[in-house]
Amino acid sequence: MKDLLYLKDEQIKDFIQLLFYAYKETFSDPKEILSKKSFGSAHLRALNLIERNPGINQSDLLFKLKVTKQSLNRVLRDLIKSKMIKQEKNDNDTRKKNLYLDKDGKIFFNKIYETQKKRIFNALKSSEPDSVIKFKKVLNKIIDGKK
Repeated sequence: MKDLLYLKDEQIKDFIQLLFYAYKETFSDPKEILSKKSFGSAHLRALNLIERNPGINQSDLLFKLKVTKQSLNRVLRDLIKSKMIKQEKNDNDTRKKNLYLDKDGKIFFNKIYETQKKRIFNALKSSEPDSVIKFKKVLNKIIDGKK
């Protein structure tokens, strides 16, 4: 534990590299499934956020993905055309459209999830419960930018 109190640049660089490889491997697992629909990582990120936040509107999705409006529109067009997602007008503000996974989108997303789940599940299962909890806290702090 003393090790962690004195994180040196090399240790931080190693950690960044590990995060990169973990991300790369986790998101390369469903690559074959995505390529059958001519989808890429942008489509996967959108599907993931829509699945986790049913009814999310386009502006919130844009904010969470941190992409340009043009990029998001291209991805959403592909997903709508492929019947992966559906848009419904917002009851409170008809200018806004809420996004949901369609029936095909749920099936497609679950295929992708199952490929990713294997890697994550095996890693978590073979780890100590305490380290899993601490790892999740560290990841959340990285995401939130907390010190």
